[in-house]
Amino acid sequence: MVLGKEKKEMTGLAIGVSSMKAGEHALLHVGWELGYGKEGSFSFPNVSPMADLVYEVVLIGFDETKEGKARSDMTVEERIGAADRRKMDGNALFKEEKLEEAMQQYEMAIAYMGDDFMFQLFGKYRDMALAVKNPCHLNMAACLLKLKRYEEAIGQCSLVLGEDENNVKALFRRGKARAELGQTDAAREDFLKAGKFAPEDKSIARELRLLAEHEKAVYKKQKEIYKGIFGPRPEPKQKKNWLIIFWQLLVSLVLGLFKRKRVKAE
Repeated sequence: MVLGKEKKEMTGLAIGVSSMKAGEHALLHVGWELGYGKEGSFSFPNVSPMADLVYEVVLIGFDETKEGKARSDMTVEERIGAADRRKMDGNALFKEEKLEEAMQQYEMAIAYMGDDFMFQLFGKYRDMALAVKNPCHLNMAACLLKLKRYEEAIGQCSLVLGEDENNVKALFRRGKARAELGQTDAAREDFLKAGKFAPEDKSIARELRLLAEHEKAVYKKQKEIYKGIFGPRPEPKQKKNWLIIFWQLLVSLVLGLFKRKRVKAE
């Protein structure tokens, strides 16, 4: 939304948004006078006459307008171009380790290509949009990994894999996030699948090796814990052979009697 250039029916929304802070999540109640008025709207969105409105808004952020027009007034090419410029701005901030600011730019880029917009695209235009949108999600995941927000990183990667199930970067970064959360089986599955499409990638092999070493260390530690709980394994008791014992006693008795007779004879 370009404040000051919004459509008449967006007046109330613009007033509410202008009072919000970046990152804020709010419900904005707008009276019909500052919304769709007496007539309402019979196209999209469908709004009844004199209807009050409730908007749920998450404000990504403010900055100086670079495009000069609102998203809804742009052509497909203009929206994709605007998103690509946001992505490039985010990349520059990422290189400077300004991760939160970079993510803000990626989110703004993604906002140009929301579900309602993507639903209308087919063929080359959809491919053009995904060529910008997917890297934004992947770059968001890279930021989130650095910030140790692993669940969110998994979500960003999964969005890409929903469009491109064999995307190596998405599989690799989701695998790293899962490994950090201790989801070793799922992480290994992601790394192995990524390795099929990038067999020469040394970073994938390294992560698989680290995963194996980690599992080995965990197993060893658990073994020591269980050993401490249950104690050392008892040595098996040797069974007594009563037949041998009987013959030993019998021989001892005979020898004893024989020795006594010898003593008497002497």
